[in-house]
Amino acid sequence: MVKLLENKFYTENKAIEKLPLPNKVYIPLSQHTGAACDMLDVKSGDIVLRGQRLAYAQAKVFSPIHASISGKVTAVQNWPHPALDRCRSVVIESDGGDKAKEIGPRSKDEIQRLKREDILRITQEAGIVGLGGAAFPTHIKLDPPQAVDTLIVNCAECEPYLTADYRIMVEKTEEVMAGISLAALCLNVKNVIIAIENNKPEAIEKFSQLHSGGLSVKVRVFETDYPQGGEKQLIKNVLGREVPQGKLPSNAGVIVQNVATLFALYEAVHKNKSLYERVVTVTGSIIANPKNLLVRIGTPISNLIEYCGIREEPAKIIIGGPMMGVAQHTDMVPVIKSTTGIILLNKKEAESLDELPCIRCGACVYHCPQGLLPCLINLAAIKELWEEAKLYGALDCTECGSCSYVCPAKRYLVQSIKRAKLEMVR
Repeated sequence: MVKLLENKFYTENKAIEKLPLPNKVYIPLSQHTGAACDMLDVKSGDIVLRGQRLAYAQAKVFSPIHASISGKVTAVQNWPHPALDRCRSVVIESDGGDKAKEIGPRSKDEIQRLKREDILRITQEAGIVGLGGAAFPTHIKLDPPQAVDTLIVNCAECEPYLTADYRIMVEKTEEVMAGISLAALCLNVKNVIIAIENNKPEAIEKFSQLHSGGLSVKVRVFETDYPQGGEKQLIKNVLGREVPQGKLPSNAGVIVQNVATLFALYEAVHKNKSLYERVVTVTGSIIANPKNLLVRIGTPISNLIEYCGIREEPAKIIIGGPMMGVAQHTDMVPVIKSTTGIILLNKKEAESLDELPCIRCGACVYHCPQGLLPCLINLAAIKELWEEAKLYGALDCTECGSCSYVCPAKRYLVQSIKRAKLEMVR
């Protein structure tokens, strides 16, 4: 665990704003962990409505893709993707009407009659995935292979700069609690722990005052450390349980859900709303008016940057947080389901440091939240000894970046571990 400069002051007190509708969206068919959606419901020339399903996959692990605006499908083509370089995407030109496919919110009676199976089906059909960045399909996570006894609500948002989750906690507290109740019903648990860092006092107060119905809901406040929001780290800090190597949190009797994901679950069940928009933090020292924006999926990030304004040309654009985010080569990449933030850095902030030889100090080992040996995985990766990298636990790395951050030699540790993981799964 490491202490980082938070830099959340840019946007932590900025209420969520709606970004004006884009003229055109580019909706990638891969926005989630699992199989890409290769079964199209539409073709070029079709007229679509907001919330209409565009594509799905005939696979166990996938999440359907929906239209985020109403208008005309003008193409299905390869387009820049924030994580995959390029990806097959559905291009929709807005008709300006924003006409919806939704049939309106469910009544209280309808919601009370819903069973576990109904909620899981609605969650899948709405295309909900983990909105903290991992983008794992939520309907699968809420249906674990073994019984669990605890639901942990991840309210850490430990990455610097990002405040989208925090604003949801403050502005949509009751809706998040409704999402918690739905998740608890699916998991058949009564024990819920809201895990939140102590740099969010307003959110702590709001959650502490909420009525939790028949659930046992506890608010646990932690020191502001990185990567406090890592799933395995959170389970260890909250419950003192270790997730076995190569296993899932459900093997430790717990499921962790991000707070924004639970809000999306509420909207899907209560409002009949598919996941076609999300809150994104647009921030950085060169942003003229940093904001938390409610953005339609598929909107080019250039729209968000233009809306907030810039003081100078950025030297680097990062989607996600500065520790785990991905640098972009173009501002035409679209917002996708896992886009938590957009950070613009100036030349000084984006300066790359020269990599020096390892001095065997052990700082990367000491600070690794997974108890790995990053220096040895790095050495194995350099020598392309993939089996040795696997033995050192490369596949258990969460790519948090703590090792690279603390390394006095500025070794590209996390980059080499990422490469080793890719080689291992080929």
